Amino acid sequence: MDGLVTTEWLAGTDGVLVLDATYSSTIPGSPPRDPRAEFEAEHIAGARFLDLDTLVDETSPLPSTVPTVARIAERLRALGADTETPIILYDNGPHHTSCRAWWVLRLAGVDVALLDGGMAKWKAEGRAVASGPHRAEPGNFQPRPPRAQMRTLEQMKAETGQIADARSAARFTGAEADPRTEVAAGHIPGSRNVPYPKFFNPDGTWKAPNHIRAVFEEHGIDLARPLVTTCGSGITAAILAFGAHLLDNEAALYDGSWTEWGSRPETAKALGPA
Repeated sequence: MDGLVTTEWLAGTDGVLVLDATYSSTIPGSPPRDPRAEFEAEHIAGARFLDLDTLVDETSPLPSTVPTVARIAERLRALGADTETPIILYDNGPHHTSCRAWWVLRLAGVDVALLDGGMAKWKAEGRAVASGPHRAEPGNFQPRPPRAQMRTLEQMKAETGQIADARSAARFTGAEADPRTEVAAGHIPGSRNVPYPKFFNPDGTWKAPNHIRAVFEEHGIDLARPLVTTCGSGITAAILAFGAHLLDNEAALYDGSWTEWGSRPETAKALGPA
């Protein structure tokens, strides 16, 4: 299955599990939202609610820390997924959080793709929507070898390769303070700033592969070489990882991202452009 599918393809395809991966709880500056209530008010017909806000390690002091593979598998079984079920993810917001769900589920070896344009495009085309909570018979999903890669703080301290940071230029350079008061301004030394909005058309669909490649190259990233992505808390870093995936680069993601790095007294911080 391709990593990115169209609304036309999804409307004409059976045998896939569609999951709403809208997420809101730890994205600074986002207005208050209730993704579950929004899903129950209106969602793609036949979809189920992933509840990405709770698919986290709740024992971690960091926001949105990745859960265990066992927890991912448990959630997928509850949603009715079998081991071989193809999964399509979409979201309903500006931060393209289905990319984070794509990365999380791939840690459990899931065959998963994103709906290009998400809920906004689906509705704009007048396609079928439904309301109410989802109902599903439990599935038999069992994890497979991971398709995604993760980096820890200790691994990042030793990282010598390319690092791409998805945050805005103001956050990256330190011109704008981090929204979390306990986190310093700036970026990981040696990283490059690749603001994630550059990958999208005005309607929220992904730009063509040649444009995605050009964005990476414009910001000093060579997709022929290994890559690690980062951001504020590991959410929009997944957008860069997905963009690289579309161009056959399986980037790793630093899950703690700047929230972890910028709050640690022993880590070096850089200010200004890369």
